[in-house]
Amino acid sequence: MNDTATPTDASECKHPPGMFAPVVNLSRCEAKGDCERVCPESVFEVRRIDETDYAPLGWLNKLKIRVHGMKVAYTPNVDACRACGLCVTACPEKAIKLVKRD
Repeated sequence: MNDTATPTDASECKHPPGMFAPVVNLSRCEAKGDCERVCPESVFEVRRIDETDYAPLGWLNKLKIRVHGMKVAYTPNVDACRACGLCVTACPEKAIKLVKRD
């Protein structure tokens, strides 16, 4: 079962690392980097979209990603996430949600 959590500041990070994971909707992400800037655990990295993630997108999403420099947010340090929720509230596109890991 996937539960969500969205506390509002880093002091509310009451979960151990790895209990929750930020999931980025690449179709919505515009690579503005707010998630990367606010994350106290350095979970995010804004970089060029992988071809395997780009290929299955629809033409409109591909166009949008091209307009935004072919970049999106990835979570290379996902195991460090403590579910503070700062990334969720910082993302202007609402492209991030926190999901409880099984």
